[in-house]
Amino acid sequence: MKDYLKDIVQAAPAPMRTNIMREYLQARVLEVMQAQDAWTSVAFMGGTALRFLYQIPRFSEDLDFSLENAEAGYDFEGLLEAVRARFLKEEYQCETKTATRTTVNKAFVRFPGLPHELGLSPHINAVFSVKIEVDTNPPAGAGLESSLVRRYVTLRIAHHDRASLLAGKIAALLMREWVKGRDVYDLVWYLSDPQWPEPNERLLSAALEQGGRSDLQGGLWRRALSERLYAAPWDGVLADVERFLLEPDQAWMVERETVGSVLRQRGWAQDR
Repeated sequence: MKDYLKDIVQAAPAPMRTNIMREYLQARVLEVMQAQDAWTSVAFMGGTALRFLYQIPRFSEDLDFSLENAEAGYDFEGLLEAVRARFLKEEYQCETKTATRTTVNKAFVRFPGLPHELGLSPHINAVFSVKIEVDTNPPAGAGLESSLVRRYVTLRIAHHDRASLLAGKIAALLMREWVKGRDVYDLVWYLSDPQWPEPNERLLSAALEQGGRSDLQGGLWRRALSERLYAAPWDGVLADVERFLLEPDQAWMVERETVGSVLRQRGWAQDR
């Protein structure tokens, strides 16, 4: 399997090779989680879920999950040990670092020497990591679905439904300390699809309440989102997302004019 990874990395355009390596490793982590029956307790969400489930044309860094059924045998450290064992069996150098004392369980699956082995780094000790996070106290109200996905391996993944994915993205845009370019790109991608449903209001309301933004209840989040995006530092927004784009000429999707257009199309903003 490592030989296959080397082949697909070397076949990719040079600017995309690190992204291809990351996405393959993410798929293999998901494969192990599936084998460990993780989907009985957690659900896939966030930007990487959007990539795997709906083929959004950008790569993503982290594997994000919400704990939906704590009574189904959730064992974060056990999952990570199974991931490590699988990669060691395939002769990867692999180690894990976990943090479980906070509400969001976090882990890094680390691959020492892999970037050098794949020709991505001149440094023999270079380390590549896949980050995993599980929110063990997620806001209530997410809609759940299960989908069959083929990306390097075949997976059946439990995940947030489309309305809940959009709600999570809006909450992130409103509550992060900065406007993240990848969030903006995802929002434009969502809203440019007229068939994409409106956000899950129950989940969004619970997320805003949990994040200390109860002042945005009752639909007030639309105006706040519009104002935050119009005031965003757009050079920084583009810099955050451009290295993840499959097509660099899609940078126009994170321009102020584009964002304003899709917000107006949805009736979420007034003309400016």
